Amino acid sequence: MRVDAHHHLWDLSRREQPWMDGPWADPIRRSYHLHHLAPELDAHDIQATVVVQACSSSAETEELLALAGESDRIAAVVGWADLTDPRLGDRLARLSAATGGDRLAGIRHQVQDEPDPRWLCRADVRHGLAGVAEAGLVYDLLVTPRELPAAVNTVRELPELVFVLDHAAKPPVARGEWQPWAGLITELAAAPNVVCKLSGLVTEADWRSWTPERILPYARHVLDAFGPGRVMYGSDWPVCTLAAGYGQVLALAERCVADLDPTERAAVLGGTAARVYGLNRPD
Repeated sequence: MRVDAHHHLWDLSRREQPWMDGPWADPIRRSYHLHHLAPELDAHDIQATVVVQACSSSAETEELLALAGESDRIAAVVGWADLTDPRLGDRLARLSAATGGDRLAGIRHQVQDEPDPRWLCRADVRHGLAGVAEAGLVYDLLVTPRELPAAVNTVRELPELVFVLDHAAKPPVARGEWQPWAGLITELAAAPNVVCKLSGLVTEADWRSWTPERILPYARHVLDAFGPGRVMYGSDWPVCTLAAGYGQVLALAERCVADLDPTERAAVLGGTAARVYGLNRPD
């Protein structure tokens, strides 16, 4: 089973997306529904997907769960919940009991947008992360190199929680910088409860002039650090379209894993996501 482990859907008639905070986002400032993505999935033999929250909204998460409950394509949802909410456990239970709640696989928060680079180390946040583990969910880490030191500390302190690093922590591809990102990725990968998404790299490169040769060293470092059994492909559609089409993003991932054996390639392109998110093959 080939899995796209990271894409988004949003409806701007229902709510704004605050992260689209400038003219840079104008090319994607419209609604994106599953029927827009389906032709790409069909064209590239993607059988299942994981849809990921785009804004800090419980209502959005409920809508994504309802959509997943009606879809034979969306196998899992990574939603949003307030980690600092004292009643987080109750809220997660309500999400799991909602329409499509059996597809809730994980929780994510835009840690990269928090003013404090050590937000993950706050006691109330750590308590919330422990609650995510107690609920049997995984936690998607959306961080940049600025927040990676706090992430390294956090994953070590919470070995009972599985963390999924989104977009390889957004390496500075456009600037051609390597450290401290590479060293921190190696540190993070040393924790066995962390896996990493091979996703979002084209938008960390120069959108107009990127080449595979500029991106592949970062992607291969991820593979070397985590190993294929802890890496999963994600398109980051439609955000990726700022720099590349769906087919280009998938082709880049396939080129990165071309030298792996068939079992390892299958892990990156679907098996890791299926195991970590507990996916079942769609009917």
